[in-house]
Amino acid sequence: MTDALKRLTDEGVAIWLDDLSRKRITSGNLAELIDQQHVVGVTTNPTIFQKAISQGDGYNRQLSDLAARKVTVEEAIRMITTADVRDAADILRPVFDATGGQDGRVSIEVDPHLAHNTRATVAEARQLAWLVDRPNTLIKIPATEAGLPAIAETIGNGISVNVTLIFSLDRYRAVMDAYLTGLEKAKERGLDLSKIRSVASFFVSRVDTEIDRRIDEMGTDEAKALRGKAGVANARLAYQAYEEVFSSDRWNALEKAGANKQRPLWASTGVKDKAYKDTMYVEELVAPNTVNTMPEATLEATEDHGEIRGDAVRGTYEQARADLDALEKIGISYDDVVQVLEDEGVEKFAASWNDLLKSTEAELERLAPTEG
Repeated sequence: MTDALKRLTDEGVAIWLDDLSRKRITSGNLAELIDQQHVVGVTTNPTIFQKAISQGDGYNRQLSDLAARKVTVEEAIRMITTADVRDAADILRPVFDATGGQDGRVSIEVDPHLAHNTRATVAEARQLAWLVDRPNTLIKIPATEAGLPAIAETIGNGISVNVTLIFSLDRYRAVMDAYLTGLEKAKERGLDLSKIRSVASFFVSRVDTEIDRRIDEMGTDEAKALRGKAGVANARLAYQAYEEVFSSDRWNALEKAGANKQRPLWASTGVKDKAYKDTMYVEELVAPNTVNTMPEATLEATEDHGEIRGDAVRGTYEQARADLDALEKIGISYDDVVQVLEDEGVEKFAASWNDLLKSTEAELERLAPTEG
């Protein structure tokens, strides 16, 4: 059997795991994935932590200590999640060192309730970077309108950022602009640009889920012929935009000062529709200097039967544009779809954070010491 994961890595795609839990850390599973399955990074989000903390007893000791100290539920969550990110960062530190800081990264997200508050997002990013206190951390900031200046300021403070919840090509260009603005601020402040890293998380499967739902409601043969094409087409056009921005004069000046390119990261790469091949969002988005963050099921599927056929992105831009244009022609508005997805994305992470608050509060109450 060919090693599809190694081939993917050889093509310039960094494989990151879209999951983290204390059990994954303490059992040696994360170290094993790094050693045997070419995993070189980890992403987290409120949904991942909510699931991790609500399952099993891996957090009981820390929760019991936090309950004894009578900390707030918000402080408890930050102590728990930053501990996991810190430990994962330590496990990935050899990768970080071997790749000169490009990989070996672990992401942690600002409170999703702050998605529309620029100043609070910047403050939270600084706090998280201080709490985790590892050079291989990425602070996740959503690409909302309020998030854009927060990204620029956080990068300008020398803090590496994973920009999340990007759905539209226009917003992606604004994200890249915010990154360059941040680098320019950092340069003015005398910071070492070579130490600053960033990825831009462009979501894939959710685009197909929303557009396919609208196609199915239409029910026409013309519409059905476009099922499952939008997610990949959108991502490929994002890569085209990446190539343009990171070959511009503005970028070249920053690169000469030591700056690193902001890599596109393909997020939401687990296939939701069983009609599609379960490795589609890996095989169809192979391109140099990208990251693909996969849920474990997608990682295993790629290892088992992934077909990595080399660069699958460059040279496809004309067809990708035609696929998106065809959707507009049948009455599916791209602008409406991406706005719905951004709004839903923020809401879903906020809902997961609320669930995390509730479940953690219940655990703190359960483990609270009896008085006396």
